[in-house]
Amino acid sequence: MSDPNRMLPPGAVLGVLGAGQLGRMFAEAATRMGYRVHVYAPDADGSPAAVHAERVVAAAWDDEAALQDFARTCDAVTLEFENVPVAALDVVARHAPVRPGRRALTLAQDRIEEKQFLTSIGVPLGEWRPVLDATDAARAFQALGTRGILKTARLGYDGKGQRRVASEAEAIAAWRELGEVACVLEAQVDLHAEVAIVVARGVDGSLVTHPVIQTEHVNGILDVATAPAALDPATLEAATHAARSVAEHLDLVGVTCLECFVTHDGTVLANEIAPRPHNSAHLTIEAAHTSQFEQQVRTLAGLPLGDPTLRQPAVMVNLLGEHLPSAEDEDGYRRALATPGVHLHLYGKQEARTGRKMGHLPAVASDGATARQHALEARAALRVARP
Repeated sequence: MSDPNRMLPPGAVLGVLGAGQLGRMFAEAATRMGYRVHVYAPDADGSPAAVHAERVVAAAWDDEAALQDFARTCDAVTLEFENVPVAALDVVARHAPVRPGRRALTLAQDRIEEKQFLTSIGVPLGEWRPVLDATDAARAFQALGTRGILKTARLGYDGKGQRRVASEAEAIAAWRELGEVACVLEAQVDLHAEVAIVVARGVDGSLVTHPVIQTEHVNGILDVATAPAALDPATLEAATHAARSVAEHLDLVGVTCLECFVTHDGTVLANEIAPRPHNSAHLTIEAAHTSQFEQQVRTLAGLPLGDPTLRQPAVMVNLLGEHLPSAEDEDGYRRALATPGVHLHLYGKQEARTGRKMGHLPAVASDGATARQHALEARAALRVARP
């Protein structure tokens, strides 16, 4: 492996572990900048990312020969979701620089380790307890003394692997329903808002932060993202400081997001780390001078980081399977795209299911209220009559 810190010029091969929509948008940014993209994932054939890739490797995460072959063709490798097995990352890292690396991936895959790390670097958290068995579940609820959310320590996302509990008995039952695996019990937060902060950190340690994004969720899935967040400056500064601290203490090279809760008194509490671009910041493609995906390309290739500031306020709404026009509605997209300032992103997934992320609609405008109105109107116009 050559010098891992050298700049990779256009024409170099950038690899992606994972083949979903984040890989697709990374590949779009990379190919626009003149890079070649290779994708590796068990489900890579026909995947969202495959359409922009020069080479697609559909092989298992434990196929060491395939991983080695893939890595040898790449000048540097990134990842597009945090559930890539660490063992696969280790194989790839023997042959090509991987950004972000093992430490960030390990933390993001285990809520217990993640929370311990955040505490160790002084980032505030809500009250929580680890739950490894039924006795832990009862004791954790007793210690917190309030309603809470039991979450699996590993493999949960978009509201999956979670149960709300309001008693010791419910905590024990929830732990059993979740498969009797390691969990964390989090105390219910006095929630005023949720935010996401995306940070890019380069090979040289340089660091830029995108403006704080305010997020709204429905059934555990991001529904609306707004930038800039409509919160007081002290809260925005606290959130930004926490995200920068995470990137610096991880010695991370790449793009990462810190999701946080904001309480009614303005306290910022970290929720979780995502060591890759984030759904909430897809709006940076249209709204920012440099999108989160171009930042990912720049960090991977050893280029200077781009300007993260917004050109205009923006609001993005997710498109789930239930939001798309029905097969007989030929005018849904026409209606949506007639809305001023609205852009359409579809991920190329073949099957539209309820709750499945199929795309997103960002809207840019001179002010946030107008952008929000246009984004919501456009999504509603996609499907006038829902079943």
